[in-house]
Amino acid sequence: MEFFASAIESLKVLVIALGAGLGVWGVINLLEGYGNDNPGANTHVW
Repeated sequence: MEFFASAIESLKVLVIALGAGLGVWGVINLLEGYGNDNPGANTHVW
């Protein structure tokens, strides 16, 4: 039974790390959308 308990703890750590990594990636992608790397995307024609 100790094996299953340690396996569950390892999976918890893995899932938390994966979620944190995806969250950081999402924030970086959002921030990249506000960059000035493509001035043509910021031209608004009225």
